[in-house]
Amino acid sequence: MKKTVALVALLASNAVLAGHGVHWAYSGNEGPEYWGKLAQEYSTCSTGKNQSPVNLTQEIKAELSPLTFNYQTTATEVENNGHTVQVNFPAGSTLSLDGHVYTLKQFHFHTTSENTIDGKSFPLEGHLVHADDKGNLAVVAVMFDQGAANEALNPIWKAMPAKANQKSTLPQAISASGLLPADASYFRFNGSLTTPPCTEGVMWLVLKTPVTVSEEQVAQFEKAVGGHNNRPLQPLNARAILK
Repeated sequence: MKKTVALVALLASNAVLAGHGVHWAYSGNEGPEYWGKLAQEYSTCSTGKNQSPVNLTQEIKAELSPLTFNYQTTATEVENNGHTVQVNFPAGSTLSLDGHVYTLKQFHFHTTSENTIDGKSFPLEGHLVHADDKGNLAVVAVMFDQGAANEALNPIWKAMPAKANQKSTLPQAISASGLLPADASYFRFNGSLTTPPCTEGVMWLVLKTPVTVSEEQVAQFEKAVGGHNNRPLQPLNARAILK
């Protein structure tokens, strides 16, 4: 039941239900330091002990199973929900890990990156959000380093609504596979949603190899969402980062 609630919370917090619930922001008196006090259902943002994002450092070597992506070319809509730019997916695209299958629900972006790797921040981070049939959540994070324009982002950026609470149709259906680097090795840790209600129990899979994004692409995204949309780093506490 808790996992199902977590999935509902995830979808709501990433604006599938945009405009409903208690308003929150990335700055001012509704910013991250106040999230836990804005509503009772957001209290985990303040009291949680396994919060995301984190600085991935002092990683522990482990025999991590490979990630198997089976992404379909089915997404046709891009949404600016006021907090991020998001592409939703119908059923059919999956991630398999340890014999377990997760369905891709959506991907969205943050600038600057929310997670950092050995203290390094990146200009953009993509989150590919998955859930299994019991509501267990798995987020694959992709880091974008400044460099050449990212071709996989081009159709999304061309259709990206410039204002909040707007949707646009993509020029053609897309897959999430274009966002992934060739090397799918990753870090793994237990964390939370990075937006209210900050629900914990989320499996984070942060890809080690970044892809590129141009300065112009980052600037366009920042303009569309009204500036930076990254939650500050959270304490790691007793958690281990596996690699």
